[in-house]
Amino acid sequence: QVQLVESGGGLVQAGGSLRLSCAASGRTFRSYAMGWFRQAPGKEREFVATISPSGGQSFYATSVKGRFTISRDNAENTVYLQMNSLKPEDTAVYYCNAGPSIIQVSGGVNAYWGQGTQVTVSS
Repeated sequence: QVQLVESGGGLVQAGGSLRLSCAASGRTFRSYAMGWFRQAPGKEREFVATISPSGGQSFYATSVKGRFTISRDNAENTVYLQMNSLKPEDTAVYYCNAGPSIIQVSGGVNAYWGQGTQVTVSS
């Protein structure tokens, strides 16, 4: 029902910044909570951040709190993840997801997923 396409990944030095984008299709975008997950090699998919449909509330994993910021532009059907002070342990494939609520999005259930974009942080 909704298609998600991530972009903005790449290679960055530790301490650097990167902004990921997730473009969504469909006019129901503003009804969805949105989120970001990541999966590092040998690790399970990990919750990163989520944002409410209106953008009024956002929540973060402890590991990224204070460094990452999730935002959305409902007029452009786009969700962003601004990543600052990047660390090598942030290296992962980052996935955008969408669901009915921030609870479902943060839990990775009943959600749509993008294809992922690779983020590599070198030291």
